[in-house]
Amino acid sequence: MPNFCSEVKIISNNSWTVINMHLLKPFSFSKRFPETEVIGSAFAGKNDNLIPLSFGFPAPESLPVDKMTAATEAAMKTQGRQALAYSGGSGPKNIVNWIKERSKLREIIATEEKIMVTAGSSQAIDLITRTLTDPGDEIWVEAPTFFGALKTFRLAETKLVSFPIDEDGLRVDFVEQELLTRVNKGLPLPKLMYVIPNYQNPGGVNLSLARKKRLAELAYKYNFFIIEDDAYVELSFDGTFSPAIYSFGPERVVYLSTFSKIIAPGLRLGWAIGLPQIIEKMKILKVDGLTSVYVQEVTKNLLEQMDMDEQISYLNSIYLPRKNAMVSAIKQYFGEEVSFHEPNGGFFLWLTFPAHIDTSEFLDAAIIAGVSYIAGKHFFLENEGFHHMRLCFTFCKEDIIHEAIKRLADTYYEHVNSIQVIEEVN
Repeated sequence: MPNFCSEVKIISNNSWTVINMHLLKPFSFSKRFPETEVIGSAFAGKNDNLIPLSFGFPAPESLPVDKMTAATEAAMKTQGRQALAYSGGSGPKNIVNWIKERSKLREIIATEEKIMVTAGSSQAIDLITRTLTDPGDEIWVEAPTFFGALKTFRLAETKLVSFPIDEDGLRVDFVEQELLTRVNKGLPLPKLMYVIPNYQNPGGVNLSLARKKRLAELAYKYNFFIIEDDAYVELSFDGTFSPAIYSFGPERVVYLSTFSKIIAPGLRLGWAIGLPQIIEKMKILKVDGLTSVYVQEVTKNLLEQMDMDEQISYLNSIYLPRKNAMVSAIKQYFGEEVSFHEPNGGFFLWLTFPAHIDTSEFLDAAIIAGVSYIAGKHFFLENEGFHHMRLCFTFCKEDIIHEAIKRLADTYYEHVNSIQVIEEVN
């Protein structure tokens, strides 16, 4: 048990009693906590001048502070008492209507009973997982994939199986072959398939239209559900989109998206679209009730004064030059040493180093040098992905990105040289 102090005082029957902490019996935490490293803990306090290329933060100047201030004031003046009550004012209904209309761009036809507003899309992932799986059920994922989703699936005590991606997204042919093998051998089939179809985190790739259609067909044929996590879909630098997987399989897909990437992550507002009976079950498990009705009221007011297409254009006018700056700097300082898919949207670049490199081995040195990243191993299941690295290009300005990549390259080559020296000595 943690020993924060030697004794504490508690009040009982109007008198103080001193308890010796050393005499308390030890306790154990729940067994559901996965034995995984807390990602990012190594960054704290290492360098006050750190350039963060690690976590997926939006550009600070993109956050609509002035409009949010006006929207908050309007919420208090027009819906104040209702917005501050449990059931809220007009905000929740209006947000659902906005989601319904916006979803048509992805060829998603959703009625109100198919939509659920959640505390970010991460809560939606958790609710879907607990709704559709029991401990021991299988969830199939991409490799690499979002580490937050992997954590959720592990907490649900499910079994995970991964399938590789290429420049057209998930290798659906590998998924199909494994499904056929499972059937022929009488082995368990997955309950869920988790996919990030657009500007995949971390790979930056898009799932091709043909693969979207085929994956939906497989979900029907083998009776599993797809979690379509579409957090980055709006951030298309050329403004093009393809239909959602949901449009090909609405009875076997739960579609997710979020306001985090297009307005602000601090809102903690996302949504799920699925069969009404699934949404109903998710609401039962959502023990916090309606999602922050006050924040929904403010967001409703914001959306009424914001042209979303103009907002997306503004975001991309910031992010495209930053992506280009990162690509240019990587080519300048790394040359042919690394490879990567250049994304046409989203937040991230996914670097591949020579196979013998473990990017986690020089993370601390990079932090000390003043640049952070996420080591590739965190995006895979077990003992994979060591020679990869995820970089975020949205948070920092172009000149800062250039300096960060230079520091990163210097750190990397120092690491490579130290390995060669050790090998020569041995």
